[in-house]
Amino acid sequence: MSQDKQSSPVPNHPGIRDTSCHTTQSTQQWIGRVGLLLAGQAASLLGSSIVQYAIFWWLVMQSDSGAVMGFAMVFLAVPQAVVSLFGGAWADRWNRKLLIMLPDALIALVTIGLASAFAFGRADLSLIFLALALRSAGAGVQTPAVQSFIPQITPEAHLLRVNSINSVLQSANMIAAPAIAAVLINLIPLWAILYVDVATAIIGVCFVAMIRVPRQSSAKIGSAAEHSQVQDEAANHGKRENGVIEDFRIGFGYAMRMPHIRALLFSYATVSFINVAPMNLTLLLMNRGFQGQSLDLGFVVLDTAADKLAANELAWSLGMVMCGAVLSALGGKRIRNTLLAAATGMTLMGAFTAMLGVMPTLLAYLMADFAVGVATSLCASPTFTTLQTEVDGDMQGRVFGLLNAFSAFGTPLGMLVFGPLADHVPVQSLFIVGGLLTLPIGLHLMRLARR
Repeated sequence: MSQDKQSSPVPNHPGIRDTSCHTTQSTQQWIGRVGLLLAGQAASLLGSSIVQYAIFWWLVMQSDSGAVMGFAMVFLAVPQAVVSLFGGAWADRWNRKLLIMLPDALIALVTIGLASAFAFGRADLSLIFLALALRSAGAGVQTPAVQSFIPQITPEAHLLRVNSINSVLQSANMIAAPAIAAVLINLIPLWAILYVDVATAIIGVCFVAMIRVPRQSSAKIGSAAEHSQVQDEAANHGKRENGVIEDFRIGFGYAMRMPHIRALLFSYATVSFINVAPMNLTLLLMNRGFQGQSLDLGFVVLDTAADKLAANELAWSLGMVMCGAVLSALGGKRIRNTLLAAATGMTLMGAFTAMLGVMPTLLAYLMADFAVGVATSLCASPTFTTLQTEVDGDMQGRVFGLLNAFSAFGTPLGMLVFGPLADHVPVQSLFIVGGLLTLPIGLHLMRLARR
């Protein structure tokens, strides 16, 4: 036996003679696990996106009110923000696979209840807001579980590629979802559309249930000092059974001690307040700013409000897909500094968001919206990869919980400001202000990443 095979990490076993067979089998196993997870989440997201588009378009066409849209975003985001604070600790404490499956099942039950209310004519704004809040709370449990589950079943060298593929699948869903929602909302009542989410949630639960989870291993972290601190935290954790609040406190202290992670969390929160919140008013911008315009693209004519709202989402999603595809092809081989990539994406988000507010025609607006999608993907996938590679495995649930909570709190707080303002000032000005305020945050993060 050669020296290379003698030093192989494969344990001695009379039935193992060729480590390449083991490597191939191991590769197939992690690819199979990741494939089931991403496929299940993509199916679940497709149904949720179709339903969410349909509900928000229904609200826009029924009210045309920035205040209503603001309150809808609050109920869609605040519960997720609150629950994420504890959901991250649960992801570190409990079975992440179950934490991915159970919210889908509970959200399906809530959706059935809302569909029944619409079918019998008993749905109103308060019931819609309640359903949005319950769905949001489920996402607060599921999102940090998914984000911390990915490095549990994926080799570290492939994390950026897997995160980028996940971004592509999500963006592809966002291309399909508004198109499907635009067709369905003109053909069938809203209560029937809601059952699409129920069907896809069942598919998602079944796919994730088939994943065989390997033993969890901790990711490497940045320095020996930080590693020592993590070991101390783990030792203290082993001496006593912490409550969820104590787990959150430990996770928050851990994140605040790491400069890159701290800066990334607060940058995300701030950008969610001043940039992502105005971006949620694109529905109003399309409905007001381009109400009298139509766009003939040759293969389709954008004329109705539903067509324009769908095109708005499609342009952004196409940008996400194209950038995600490029990142997945490059992987971690050419993009070494994922924090710098995330900061670059954040800076470009600010520049292109400001452009949305000055575009004179529908075609120019859609081109700028496409660019925003590219920048968003450039920011998101490297951000997740940075956290997955720099944060210890036992802390990833809590750190991702903080990321989701900070960003989710920022969005509704921003909507509470920008939503009512949209009823008193030109909505285009909100995009210009939000985009310009994002630029210094991205530039500051770029300086930090270069050090």
